[in-house]
Amino acid sequence: MRILLTGVTGFIGSHLLKRLQQEQHGLAVLVRPGTDTKNLDANVIVDSGQVAQVAEQIAGFQPDAVIHLASCFIAQHKPEDIDQLVESNVTFPTRLLEAMQLADCKTLINTGTSWQHFENNEKRPVNLYAASKQAFECMARYYSDAHGMKVVNLKLYDTYGNGDTRPKLFTTLKRIASSGESLAMSPGEQLIDILHVDDVVHAFCVCLQKLPDLPQWSSYAISSGNPLPLTELVAAFEQAIGKKLNIDFGAREYRPREVMVPWNTGETLPGWRPLIDLQTGIKRYLDAE
Repeated sequence: MRILLTGVTGFIGSHLLKRLQQEQHGLAVLVRPGTDTKNLDANVIVDSGQVAQVAEQIAGFQPDAVIHLASCFIAQHKPEDIDQLVESNVTFPTRLLEAMQLADCKTLINTGTSWQHFENNEKRPVNLYAASKQAFECMARYYSDAHGMKVVNLKLYDTYGNGDTRPKLFTTLKRIASSGESLAMSPGEQLIDILHVDDVVHAFCVCLQKLPDLPQWSSYAISSGNPLPLTELVAAFEQAIGKKLNIDFGAREYRPREVMVPWNTGETLPGWRPLIDLQTGIKRYLDAE
């Protein structure tokens, strides 16, 4: 297939790009001006901000599908973050949809978040980040309904894996294991649904394979199916490294609108299931560093 990707310099996007290269798909990437592209083995389209220009380049590449991974993630925003959240998560991808329409590219695989479904509600975002993802989903629904675009929304939970430099749970635990510093945490009763990045990449690949059989509009939860309390995830990490960490559970309060139970009513992507159990994934993560 010929595939156009956004977000290839991010954690998941970089892993997906490598996998699709291994599978010898024809690849193009849409990047922001100034992005270092010298190590990207793909056709490069620079987002000029001009829809007609981007549409012309998309038409020249003729992708069978676009995978949209680019986003701005901010868990607890400040007033000065609003413009960046809206530009990255709503305005930019909406320009992409319009460019796809002009280029007669009719298939989008969009990346959403389980945080769009606070307390298992269909449309109740946890935070402004999730609200911006939900807003773009509304934009995509318009293009699907009005222009016949096939849109598949893959909604992700927490992720980890090789090369992860984000300030996420396991990267933080790895850091304090090395430094010996203490870490103040919440009481740790919240359930966390976490997947190794290889399982997430596998979901995108299965989605590409299943595209002909999927409806014009669909959404799927890319879930481990086995959310665990934060305390148990920490214990699993400690078991993997053979070391007790200096963690003070209950030293800080839960965040506002803390997700205590992740969204668990989403439909599973046909033909996909997670393959990497937690202990194997943590070991793979640690061995790769």
